[in-house]
Amino acid sequence: MLSAVLDSVIAVLLVCKATTSQYSSNQCSWKGSGLTHSTHSRDVEQVYLRCSEGSLEWLYPTGALRVNLRTNIALPHKDLTVCIKPYKDSKGSNIYLEKAGDLKLLVAEEDYIPNKVYCFGMDQGALFIQATPQMDISRKITVFQYELFKDRTVADLRNAPASCRPCNDMEVLLAACTSDLVVRGSIRSVSHDQRQEESRIDIFADKIYRQKKKTFQTIGKSGKWLGHIKTPLQCGVKEGEGDFLFTGSMHFGEIQLGCAPRYKDFRRIYKEARDKGENPCELSTD
Repeated sequence: MLSAVLDSVIAVLLVCKATTSQYSSNQCSWKGSGLTHSTHSRDVEQVYLRCSEGSLEWLYPTGALRVNLRTNIALPHKDLTVCIKPYKDSKGSNIYLEKAGDLKLLVAEEDYIPNKVYCFGMDQGALFIQATPQMDISRKITVFQYELFKDRTVADLRNAPASCRPCNDMEVLLAACTSDLVVRGSIRSVSHDQRQEESRIDIFADKIYRQKKKTFQTIGKSGKWLGHIKTPLQCGVKEGEGDFLFTGSMHFGEIQLGCAPRYKDFRRIYKEARDKGENPCELSTD
């Protein structure tokens, strides 16, 4: 069955008629309608995105889209990783990787898991989104966010156990100085989502060193902050007492946990580095 589908899609590639964007687009995101293909169901529309993150929204999918990702990151394609995150109600198409006319299925419509992240090396090909046959396309929409990464391999992004290991001293210092989120606080609760394969850590924070977006909000007049961080379910995170230095990076609008040493350990690491003049930035540890 899959081979027949692939043969059909390859045929589309060979006879496709390129079209231009029919709805709206900018450097980072694209929104279009398959209704423009209603009389040309074998058309392949070329979409060009030139940012390190953005989104694609395809209403009433018919025909196909070939998504050409470009970036101003001065690195070879083999050093770049692309991740896509379909929205909860994304339906109506299969997503492939296309390279030199060959197709490799990335995610089938029936296999979509809401909010699951799918990653691939940029040198593996362009995204090719093929509409699936529908009796009624009025209720179908394909929509996902994308992000490009450098200096991170597909294994790093998808292999949760590798990202669960404790950070060494230098990694802790760099995380404290460069992460999108850096807070000192304690764990309020931990919950696990088996379907999404992720855990959510709710945190009471006493001090905010840095936050890219307003992930943490103040609680009344208490002076404390409340927010949450996500982490892969495989990491097996548990509730723990005491203060931690939580760090994390923003991906698809959510903070993903980075290094999280106990605060007393961070203070020791930071003091030793400062005494040697090796601290990469200045942070208050009072």
